[in-house]
Amino acid sequence: MTKPNRRDMFKVGAAAGASMIAASARAAGAPSAPPADNAWSNSLGHGVDSRPYGQPSRFEKNVVRRYIPWLSPTRDADASFTPLQDQPGIITSNGLFFERYHSGRPTINPDQYRLMISGLVRKPLLLTLNDLMRFPSVSHIHFIECPANGATEWPAAQVNSLQLTHGMIGCSVWTGVKLSTLLDEVGVAPDARWIVASGSDGAHMDRSLPLWKCLDDCIIAYGQNGEALRPEQGYPVRLVVPGWQGNVNIKWLRQIEVSKIPAITREETSEYSELLPSGEALGFTWVMDAKSVITFPCPEKPLQGGPGFYEIRGFAWSGRGKVKRVDVSVDGGKTYRPAKLDDPVLSKCLTRFTFPWQWDGKPALIQSRVTDETGYVQPTIVQKHKFWGNDPIYENNSIQTWQILANGKVNNVQLS
Repeated sequence: MTKPNRRDMFKVGAAAGASMIAASARAAGAPSAPPADNAWSNSLGHGVDSRPYGQPSRFEKNVVRRYIPWLSPTRDADASFTPLQDQPGIITSNGLFFERYHSGRPTINPDQYRLMISGLVRKPLLLTLNDLMRFPSVSHIHFIECPANGATEWPAAQVNSLQLTHGMIGCSVWTGVKLSTLLDEVGVAPDARWIVASGSDGAHMDRSLPLWKCLDDCIIAYGQNGEALRPEQGYPVRLVVPGWQGNVNIKWLRQIEVSKIPAITREETSEYSELLPSGEALGFTWVMDAKSVITFPCPEKPLQGGPGFYEIRGFAWSGRGKVKRVDVSVDGGKTYRPAKLDDPVLSKCLTRFTFPWQWDGKPALIQSRVTDETGYVQPTIVQKHKFWGNDPIYENNSIQTWQILANGKVNNVQLS
């Protein structure tokens, strides 16, 4: 007898669930005719000249970025959050991709834009946007995540919202020039080890990056999801550093300086360094460790329709490479079962997972736990506290628990 594989088991589970949903619909009354015509079926629609730039349906007006009013005293040094609960696939639309500003969003005339590459190089360059677009180009799909994503939940479950606990992340197709191509063009000195990238915003936001990462997979991007970058995302040019903290992905990029040593700024030695319980601090932390979250059901998307079959859905990602597996628990982490990973499974990219679930109508605690290709396993909040201590930190990648109530509503909870 041939043993069924995991994919076949998922097909059987999904088919059984679909059959039960269909049976429930039939029980409500067999249809005798197609749906009645509505107003939209009895009149001409708008013509092709009515909306030169496409917009979402007006019935999706509530699908927007949101912010937490008490998170920052001013909106020009703040963040907004991606509505992950309304994102069906791995690509985050440009209009919903989260924002993070240090001094507001600048308005840059592309005709006046310049990018300078200088420092320990043989041939410094001052490039226009047109100059950049003449170099060989690439298009890669990667996520960008703010290291503060989930920081509100470090002491306890505080915000009953998927969007506001996990929404400082987005995943896009980034198009531009590999940074290594430009560094080859200017000729990096043999003793160079670092670059300092700085932006054109009022803060002149800058970050130091080791040269080896710059020569690996960094992109000087001018395109996002098939169009020019939006101003919120760094128009006309930004740096994309796949898998690393969002703050090093400098927007409105204006200068890259090659050097022997990093430029230690006040912010890099305080806000973005992690203090350990021993009193020591990690001066540079870059990689976003593996993380996952269930996007349905969640506080914004409760279970509607009573007990029965539902497909649990979510996203997983890792700054160290590909997602290897995702496991789902419906009993608060006592037991886990493997979820199905949807293609494509790409490096440093959101990966969609699904899990068939027959809900019995009783309260439940649902979780997801990701393992990446390096073998790293997403930790619990208790494990994170044990290593980091109890002070608020960046990079909270702990397992998220959603509490399902008997009425289908969903709460954000933490398990000790």
